[in-house]
Amino acid sequence: MTAGDLPPPTGAPVAPEAAPPPPPDGADGGWRRQSPRMLLVHPLRILRSFAVPLVVGMFGVSRGSDDEGGPWWLLVAAAGAVIAVGAGVASWFITRYRFTDEQLQLRTGLLSRRILTAPLDRVRSVDIESSPLHRVLGLAKVKVGTGVDSTRIELDGVSTAQATELRTYLLQRATEAEDGPAAPVETSHGEQVAEEAPPLRQDEVELARIDWSWLRFAPFSLSSLVVVAGVAGVLSQFGDDLPIYELEVAEQAWQWVVAQAVLLLLVAALLAIVVGWVVVSTLSYVLTWWNLRVVREPNGNLRITRGLLTTHSQTVERAKVRGARMGEPFLLRLVRGAELTAIATGVGTGGTIKVLPPAPREVVTAVGHELLEETGPLSMALTGHGPAARRRIHVRHQWGTLILAALVAVPTWVTDVWWFDRIPGWTPLAVLAVLGLLNVVVAESAWRNLGHGLTERHLVVQTGAFIRTREVLEVAGVIGWVVQQSFFQRRRDLCDLVATTAAGAEQVTAPDIPVELAVRLARRATPGMLEDLLT
Repeated sequence: MTAGDLPPPTGAPVAPEAAPPPPPDGADGGWRRQSPRMLLVHPLRILRSFAVPLVVGMFGVSRGSDDEGGPWWLLVAAAGAVIAVGAGVASWFITRYRFTDEQLQLRTGLLSRRILTAPLDRVRSVDIESSPLHRVLGLAKVKVGTGVDSTRIELDGVSTAQATELRTYLLQRATEAEDGPAAPVETSHGEQVAEEAPPLRQDEVELARIDWSWLRFAPFSLSSLVVVAGVAGVLSQFGDDLPIYELEVAEQAWQWVVAQAVLLLLVAALLAIVVGWVVVSTLSYVLTWWNLRVVREPNGNLRITRGLLTTHSQTVERAKVRGARMGEPFLLRLVRGAELTAIATGVGTGGTIKVLPPAPREVVTAVGHELLEETGPLSMALTGHGPAARRRIHVRHQWGTLILAALVAVPTWVTDVWWFDRIPGWTPLAVLAVLGLLNVVVAESAWRNLGHGLTERHLVVQTGAFIRTREVLEVAGVIGWVVQQSFFQRRRDLCDLVATTAAGAEQVTAPDIPVELAVRLARRATPGMLEDLLT
């Protein structure tokens, strides 16, 4: 056994594992090109963006030309293909990137050159995305976010293995820059070595995996309703061009339906809408959340992978996750479902990252507690805001009822316009009664859902009527408090307590809370922050 094979003395600190080496430099001053396989991706991508105007131009030329003029549309198609290939090749030549000791730099532009930079110590998120064409060619797109704004540097055209290495390197560099170098300690032999780092888990921990029994929640999500509405709008644009009326069987069937009772027609239309809603929402759910995995990496970072056609892999530093948001839309609440979103600093859209799709509420609660590393914030009973808040919420909701009833009553009872003579005089009272009753139900639901709570590590605020939302914010992430009072709130001794933070929407608001409760909550959450102000 040589001296190098001797084990370290018992109890001696062991130096932490070294960071992965930086990516190798390119030949031209460190600048590197995208993979040559991007020469196939760029032209196809440009052709896809030009598809609609190119098709319109081809049909316009073919209709406007004489029969003996030749196939002009072929010339238009060939010209479009040549332009797409030329632009794609140019894009590959002018796009380069490199790593320096302090920065990641991306250089683009032909006539007007632009260089985007990201400090390596400010990297907050690294996302990996692969479209179907990227996956066929073994490529990926790496999106690097620094948390300064929504702009992210995109390294397109790297191999899948390179993308994984870049993610590990960038996040570890950012973590080491924030934590600082380890303090040296002296061993029993008088040697100076780095202080032993806290032990890390050897294996990643899977927090959640897609369960296809969750598909039953897909039609009850509001996002599914938006998708269905978009598909219906697209189909309506082409509805007049469909050759339905040219088919004799379809025309006879339509005449038979029209000849029947109007009720039958309404039922058929409603059934078609429901079936379309279920099919489209389920298909969207599968495409978006296919092969979902939520993983806690050995270094504590959170990684979310999902997608069928286009795969997404999002990685967020553990220290940047400041809380969670559990959303329960009205329809999803009826079937005991919920959605989960992570609140983080400087990542995603508006500082949030979707963690779980519509899923059973108990699953969302369990995964949320694992994400927060504390049990209770998503399931605890909350403190209500009292009868004064209840009266204010009911009054605020009835303002719309009174305004709408007045708008109907003025032309009906006051003016002499002949068209309003056809409206019965009791219509404004009916509007007032029906809409007023509906707003009573909505206001009561909003008050019952309103509440706040505080655990050892987190501030909890719940709001909403149709969409009940419970936001959980780490108290260590609270950087200030704002107390807002309107004229009507001052009369009822209420206020809006706003906890300011650098994560998510940069604030969490507890509305219509009694001032005494607001002060007590703020002092318990952040002891000492309000003392100078209160004295």
